[in-house]
Amino acid sequence: RDLTDISLLESFIHLRYVDLSENKLQDLSPLRSLTHLLWLKVDRNLLTSACMQELPYLQIISFAHNRIKDMEGITHPRLANLNLKGNKIQTALGLSHGQLFSLQILELRENRLESTAGLSLPKLKNLYLAQNAIRSLEGLEGLGQLTTLHLRDNQLETLDGFCSSMKCLQYLNLRSNGISSLQEVAKLQVLPMLQALVLLDNPCSDEPNYRLEVLVLLPHLQRLDKELVEQDERAEANEIRQKRQEEKVRTAQHREKKEV
Repeated sequence: RDLTDISLLESFIHLRYVDLSENKLQDLSPLRSLTHLLWLKVDRNLLTSACMQELPYLQIISFAHNRIKDMEGITHPRLANLNLKGNKIQTALGLSHGQLFSLQILELRENRLESTAGLSLPKLKNLYLAQNAIRSLEGLEGLGQLTTLHLRDNQLETLDGFCSSMKCLQYLNLRSNGISSLQEVAKLQVLPMLQALVLLDNPCSDEPNYRLEVLVLLPHLQRLDKELVEQDERAEANEIRQKRQEEKVRTAQHREKKEV
């Protein structure tokens, strides 16, 4: 409707579901009186900020495809699902961790993030960061309940930053990054629950016996690059791992004898 002014909504204080998508809004301040609001969708407007008056019952917000540049001023205590896809966000450091203790799903695809710093949200379960410019993984240690992490189409060359406190992470998508060495993949051994991994379109996926070598490093994987791990693959990987461990032990013993 090409709306630019929504002040009329101020009097509808009992509204619970509001969809204002595909307008020309730059200001959401009239929504501050809608204290019963549960669900808000303002996709494809002209918003440059997601900052709003705190709404006590708001659970779902979608700000997709606006012109938002930062994540400051999002403080709704019951917010569980936040969509900021397709904006111009360069950093997540403005997130109000102290007030977003209910947030479980965060969608940040198609932004301009260069790092994951600032995304340490304790209840977060699903985090979507595809199609950004992320080069470094920082601050992930606080994501103790995260189960799904999408990092497709970024600029990662190393996998430093994953840690054992990410004890619930089951699905990790790293497709189309710059990971060239399987030594980087070995850093994912700290993730105790990792079951599905996508590494397609990384330089390391062109290495000889790539699939087998990943299974040697990560024996608990159930699915690699969208394909289930077959029993014979797992058996072969287990055999290789065992042989290499035995060789290590023999080498260490040989070294000890020499030193004696």
